Amino acid sequence: MSDARKAAFASNAAAREGFGAAKFAALAAGQAAAVAYVAAHELGAAAYAIRAAREAAPESERGEAARQECCWQREQLPDAIRDLVLEDQRQRNDTCWGVFAC
Repeated sequence: MSDARKAAFASNAAAREGFGAAKFAALAAGQAAAVAYVAAHELGAAAYAIRAAREAAPESERGEAARQECCWQREQLPDAIRDLVLEDQRQRNDTCWGVFAC
């Protein structure tokens, strides 16, 4: 946990200095490192990664970039937890900036 906490602090510090896609990518890394032991926060890193993908795309392609990242993430889900994660995304989509509406 000590190493995870250090990684989270470093990622969050980088996020404070960054903007756009780099900021959201750093927030995704920090969230993943900081909350691995808190089941209620597991969607944060995925949501930040979708926001990073959206910010990295040209403005006219941002919606599609976010959708593609969301779909890619869902393809990576192991069958054993797929339904659980998808239901959690449906329930908490509004809290996660609506990024799981793909």
